[in-house]
Amino acid sequence: MIDVQRVSFHPPFPEELWWNTDQLTEHVSRFPEGALCAEADGRIIGSMTGLLVDMNDYGHSHNWETITGGGYIRNHNVNGDTLYVVDICVIPEYRKSGIGKLLMQTMYETVVQLGLRNLLGGGRMPGYGAHAHEITPEAYLDKVLQGEWKDPVITFLLRCGRMPIGVAHHYLEDEQSNNCAAIMEWHPFK
Repeated sequence: MIDVQRVSFHPPFPEELWWNTDQLTEHVSRFPEGALCAEADGRIIGSMTGLLVDMNDYGHSHNWETITGGGYIRNHNVNGDTLYVVDICVIPEYRKSGIGKLLMQTMYETVVQLGLRNLLGGGRMPGYGAHAHEITPEAYLDKVLQGEWKDPVITFLLRCGRMPIGVAHHYLEDEQSNNCAAIMEWHPFK
């Protein structure tokens, strides 16, 4: 799993944000339903991690470090009503093959099976850093939503059915996103 992250998130993405063994152990032991892997030919090619939270504990203003417990998900709330996505990654050679979409669909199924209110998570905006000197992250997100610009993460999340509900400034130390993220949501049909 750590190798999957190493291959998937190369510099300038901060390597200190790659999983470590203790974090992975916490993911599997605290919320195994939220620890997914994709495998091909006997090797892991992608993963997705989530935890349950009660958004009343965090409000609309939160960052990755706080809501994921620093990636350890020790703040996983078994009574939470929201499945919060901590991370999704697919190694480059399997991107655009539908693996990421299958991982996301599996999380949607988890939301439905557990009777949760929604799925929520911050989506990196790696294309924004190149435009940060000219427009706000909100304007960048709007251009991606309108189809004027493409962003490798936000465009993917939109294709998976997630919709932005806002932009979080100082969400994650991420030079490519100018530390911003689009908070993206999915609701089950009821």
